[in-house]
Amino acid sequence: MTVMLSKPYLIFVGEETNPVYAKTGAGLVQWDRENCVGQLRLTEDAVDLGVPECSVEEALKQGAKTLVLGIAVVGGRIPTAMMSVIEDALSRGLDVASGMHDRLGDMPAVRELAQRSGAKLIDVRVPPADIPIARGVKRAGKRLLTVGTDCALGKKYTALALAAAMRDRGMDATFRATGQTGILIAGSGIPIDAVVSDFVAGAAETLSPDAAENHWDIVEGQGGIVHPAYAAVCMGLLMGTQPDAFVVCTDATRSHIVGWPDFPVPSIQRVIDITISLGQTVNPDIRCVGISANTSSLPADQRATYRQKLSDDFGLPCVDPLDGGVEALVDFIAGEFPHEA
Repeated sequence: MTVMLSKPYLIFVGEETNPVYAKTGAGLVQWDRENCVGQLRLTEDAVDLGVPECSVEEALKQGAKTLVLGIAVVGGRIPTAMMSVIEDALSRGLDVASGMHDRLGDMPAVRELAQRSGAKLIDVRVPPADIPIARGVKRAGKRLLTVGTDCALGKKYTALALAAAMRDRGMDATFRATGQTGILIAGSGIPIDAVVSDFVAGAAETLSPDAAENHWDIVEGQGGIVHPAYAAVCMGLLMGTQPDAFVVCTDATRSHIVGWPDFPVPSIQRVIDITISLGQTVNPDIRCVGISANTSSLPADQRATYRQKLSDDFGLPCVDPLDGGVEALVDFIAGEFPHEA
């Protein structure tokens, strides 16, 4: 599934105050900042992405082509408070892109405004048609899946950074997007959480097809293997990806599942054990190759110490893609999977 967005973007945060739910906007700013003219917030309390404040009119003067809804909230509904801005943008000819489950194209008033102005509606969270049922047969090439102790803690950033660092090393690697933000950044992918459950593993197989033996598909993980709501999407990705390797992503200070305060975050060891136990169903050689820790909530002088302790405890490299990079993880992967001529 290819997504074509006209650049540059105006990122619409609306009234969202939780950075976890503003991850779409944050991801675009992190990985494609030069194409983000600014942010539009409806209140001063809304998440600040660190780019200039812009109205629709100001963004158009700066050449903005697309208003991107920069939030991804539980349930995927577009907040009512955002609709007037969306309609204003469309009436001025600005394309609108959304990664929410609510589809802009299903809203008659929105569709009519777009038709009048010639603006495009881009609903990212729409899976391609005719996804097959998974076969479960091992495919050529190599695959790495990022898995998490929770949602929104670095699976996408880790996969993006890994794919880029591996290519810089001369390795053949492709980032495979499975969520709306990753698709917006990469320009292609499959929104796994919008796929009918019977076809999730098949979608993962489609996303990472047969490849050259030394090619790596770096697949963006979703949900969490023991998440009370989103375990199913993680399980489908695990079965369909059939990963040779996986990286456990965690947050240095998070104690409970975001949005589910009755559920503690599982330990890294538990996630490793469950992932290997289940993943061996489709790939007996699956192995954990490292830990990616989001240490942004720690004081800067404590981050390296925290990562080193995790590395020592598990005998694996521990990295933070935004603090120190992922080179140690690439080194380990290259050693575990020697390049074959």
